[in-house]
Amino acid sequence: MAQQHFPARYWHRLDDGRIQCDLCPRDCRLHEGQRGLCFVRKREGETLVLTTYGRSSGFCIDPIEKKPLNHFYPGSSVLSFGTAGCNLACKFCQNWDISKSRAFDRLCDEATPAGIARAAVEAGCGSVAFTYNDPVIFLEYAVDAAIACHEQHIRTVAVTAGYIHPEARGEFFSHMDAVNVDLKAFSGDFYHRLCAGHLQPVLDTLLYLKHETNVWFEITTLLIVGENDSDAELNSMCDWIVGQLGPDVPLHFTAFHPDWKMLDTPSTPPSTLYRARDIALRAGMHYVYTGNVHDSEGGTTYCPGCKRALIVRDWYEILDYQLLPDGRCPDCHVVVAGCFGVFHDGFGARRIPLSLHNGG
Repeated sequence: MAQQHFPARYWHRLDDGRIQCDLCPRDCRLHEGQRGLCFVRKREGETLVLTTYGRSSGFCIDPIEKKPLNHFYPGSSVLSFGTAGCNLACKFCQNWDISKSRAFDRLCDEATPAGIARAAVEAGCGSVAFTYNDPVIFLEYAVDAAIACHEQHIRTVAVTAGYIHPEARGEFFSHMDAVNVDLKAFSGDFYHRLCAGHLQPVLDTLLYLKHETNVWFEITTLLIVGENDSDAELNSMCDWIVGQLGPDVPLHFTAFHPDWKMLDTPSTPPSTLYRARDIALRAGMHYVYTGNVHDSEGGTTYCPGCKRALIVRDWYEILDYQLLPDGRCPDCHVVVAGCFGVFHDGFGARRIPLSLHNGG
């Protein structure tokens, strides 16, 4: 079932004898036995392998709002899983025990792609999410799982930082129905200092999703006091989103809590999220949310036409749902951007761990 030597795609040999991984902009160049920064892609002999195919740090049934996706079948449940490692090195990582793992004891569960799809069906989940760590780095496993899910009429969701090269980007997102992209800041300096990466590839991914795919996507920005929360940066980011992606892309501002290598940085106060939301709304964005705080206004989906509250939320709980199944407002009939259907009782804020070991 689990395979530590699964053939990886997107690499080439260099004239100096090294192998270069072409999956993401890191372009890791590897000698025999070396791993990329992501830790899970390794050179073995004259090839590159994925070492986490079929292995997971755990499976859990979550509300779709936790991804966060507020406009993708609200109230539905999603089977979530991840592996280990990451191709960025964010000092503020909120899932560092998984994404920064360098030990395979984090990979305590196993499942084949078909086993994942079957588990989602049996659990009554409408979607499977590749999350917790960035699924870009386990592209081969995620794509195979997505194919198996689609064969069972299960939708697929990727929660990603969008740090991926164009060729791999095309394959990866062609198998996804919805995506949440973590836009960590709107500053190249922030990406360099705190993530060991670059901003432009992430912007390129967002432009690709908007203009070259039919994938539903939303954006999340974790606000960190004094790092990416200035009025100037937030105005620039929101102006770029409206101008390049349009006003209908939902934007989630979430609160940082001290973690990983930024334990001395204070938690983000709710007032910062409220201020950021106001800036985004003034920039012309239609759907702006606050996360990691109890904020009914910041969790509510409003009609962009008549401003009626259509989906009222408290954290991951849906308190009231008035949107019509085709996504229209019942008052003014303006269409709310997203993917909707007949709403049943919401899944709520539950978190249900699952074990798929030997269930492949």
